[in-house]
Amino acid sequence: MAMRRFYNEIKGLKVKEVPDHVKPMLSLDFVKKSVQKGLDNYHAKYIQTSSIDPLYHVCFGGMIFSYLVALPEERRHLEHQQHAKEHGGH
Repeated sequence: MAMRRFYNEIKGLKVKEVPDHVKPMLSLDFVKKSVQKGLDNYHAKYIQTSSIDPLYHVCFGGMIFSYLVALPEERRHLEHQQHAKEHGGH
């Protein structure tokens, strides 16, 4: 949703105007305010309503994180197996 809003904002701008439009969005203060606003919205939507969704978010987020952490090691393992298969090793 945010990407769509951002796209609609810059769609009508000329190329020379885009950096002046984007630069304030990259400031530390803007990022802090955006994160705080997102956390406030999350709190209002899920925590205040006693929803079970935050538990799902933690569980699925943990699964995705652990998969991404283990992925490089798994890729190395599979590459080693493939290399051994090609060269007759074990």
